[in-house]
Amino acid sequence: METARVLIVDDSLTMRALFSGVLERARGIEVVGMAANADEAREMMIRLKPSVITLDVEMPGMSGIEFLEEIMRERPTPVVMLSTLTQKGAEISFKALELGAVDCFPKPKSATPEEFNALAPKLAALVIAASSGGVKKAKPATKPATHEAFDWNGKMVAMSTSTGGVDALINLLPTFPANCPPTVICLPIDPGFIDPLVKRLKAACQAQIVLAEDGQPLRQGHIYLATDLGSHAVIDRWPDPSLRLLRSDPVGGSRPSASLLFATVAKTAGANAVGCILTGLGTDGAAGLKALRAAGGYTIAEDATTCVVDQAPSAARAAGAVDVSLPLGDIAAAILNSCRLVRDAA
Repeated sequence: METARVLIVDDSLTMRALFSGVLERARGIEVVGMAANADEAREMMIRLKPSVITLDVEMPGMSGIEFLEEIMRERPTPVVMLSTLTQKGAEISFKALELGAVDCFPKPKSATPEEFNALAPKLAALVIAASSGGVKKAKPATKPATHEAFDWNGKMVAMSTSTGGVDALINLLPTFPANCPPTVICLPIDPGFIDPLVKRLKAACQAQIVLAEDGQPLRQGHIYLATDLGSHAVIDRWPDPSLRLLRSDPVGGSRPSASLLFATVAKTAGANAVGCILTGLGTDGAAGLKALRAAGGYTIAEDATTCVVDQAPSAARAAGAVDVSLPLGDIAAAILNSCRLVRDAA
C-alpha cells in the first residue's frame, strides 16, 4: 500500500496542528504540508504533489467550495472536506459532494485532543481510501427513452453504498423507469445530507423516491432510501414483501447494515432479487451479498474504474459474492434486464 501524502488546508492554526497530529500518527499517512488559504495550497500542490487534500469550507479569501471547484477543474485531486458546516450547512456540504469531494467529514464540536483522537480511526481510513482511489467521475448512464416499455417480472432490487454514494445515486437512479422494480437502498449518510439528496433525486427521477419507514409495503415504481443511522432495514415476507426497520446494535460495526439487508433479501426473495454494491468504504455488504448469490439472486458490484472508493465492492468480489462487476454507467441496464419479463417469441 502506497503512503497517502496529505496536504491540510485550514485557516485555523489550531485545527491544522490537531488534524496533522491525528493523521501523522496513523499508519500509511504522511502529512506533506499545511496551508492556511487557497493561495498557499495552490503553490504547495504544485511543489509537493499530494495524493489527497483535506480542505476546510470556511476560509478567508477564496472559500473552500470555490477552491474545490478550481481543484477539480485545474488539478484533479481527491479531496476530503473538513468543516463544522457538514453538520449545520448541509446544502454547502452537499454541493461539495456534487463538485467531486470524496466525502465531507465533520470537525469536532470542540478543538480538544480528546475529541480529535476519537475521530482519528475513521478519518484516517477515509484519507487512505481517498488517496488510493484517485479522482473518478463516472460517465452517466443513458436515460431510457420515455416510450421504452418495461415489463416487470416480479423481482426486487437491493443496493448499498456509502462513500461516494451521493454522486453514484444521482447518476444511476434517474435512469430507472417510472415503473421500475421495488428498490431498497442501504445508505448510511449524515442526517444533514438527507433532505438535499431526496430533493435532488425527486427532481431528477421518474420513479418515486421514498425514505424508508417501518412496515412499508414494497411497491413497483418506488425507490426506498434506508438512511436512519439508528436502525437496520430488512425485508419481511415474500411475496408481498414489506420493509422493516429494526432498532438493534450495529452488525459488523455498521448500522444500517448492508449485509443484514442482503441476507434478509436472500432469505425472503432469493432468486427473485437483484443485489448490487456500489462505491463505499469498508467491507459491509460482502457477506450478505454472498448469501444472496448462494440463494440464486443476481449480484453486481461497481467496477473499480468508476468507484470513488472501491473497498466495499472489492470485499464483495474477494468473498465470491459477485456475478458481474460493471462500471456505474452500465449497472442500471444490467439491473433492469434481470428484472424484465422475457416473453416467448410469437
